[in-house]
Amino acid sequence: MPLRDGYGVVIGSLHRYYPDPPEGYGDYYHANLDVLTPHGIYRCKIDVDGKDSAGVMWRVAELGQSDLNGVAKLPDGWHDLDSTRHSGALDYLRSPELNPGQSPSYVVVDPTLELVRRALGALHAPTWRRGSTEQALADIALLLEDQTRIFVFGEPFTRGRGVHNVHQNQGDPLDSEWSAENGIWQDGALVVRRKAGSLTAYLAKYPTQADRTDRHGHPA
Repeated sequence: MPLRDGYGVVIGSLHRYYPDPPEGYGDYYHANLDVLTPHGIYRCKIDVDGKDSAGVMWRVAELGQSDLNGVAKLPDGWHDLDSTRHSGALDYLRSPELNPGQSPSYVVVDPTLELVRRALGALHAPTWRRGSTEQALADIALLLEDQTRIFVFGEPFTRGRGVHNVHQNQGDPLDSEWSAENGIWQDGALVVRRKAGSLTAYLAKYPTQADRTDRHGHPA
């Protein structure tokens, strides 16, 4: 099933950035971005740690001059995105921009070819970083120092303006409480337009999430 409250992207300029207070922040620790749009400020919550989890993994992906399947050309504000390949939605495992070793249109016709494809994919597999909350926050802050426009992909708040689930939203174990929201082409991310014009993405996932999923977003 897809995310319960939908999926999309908010585009705008950075109004404020601040981490959660050290105490009393709930089950997950966030980096908070207030994104200014013509329709008001959207509060975006990026998970950087969890009290009852094994922490968060992250990586920074350079996207170059990509137009994010047309998303980079959209006006500032919130935009709903269909969970499909051509809508502008992100998929950590299937988007060529995010996963250079991925061949989304590849059709397996021979088991030997599948082994070759997996080996080639492993050579190009992106490297995920696993460190402290402070290190994750430092990487986010570094991106925000060199930005002129912000794109935050994820699930919209049900109350007020905001975006959460700004991380991988597929591959959760079938026995976990989050497996019901597994789905493809609905991953969250922070993407910034750098002053030089290129795009850079901050991606996050949990160690328990699979790096291969089926067409429903469940672990393959």
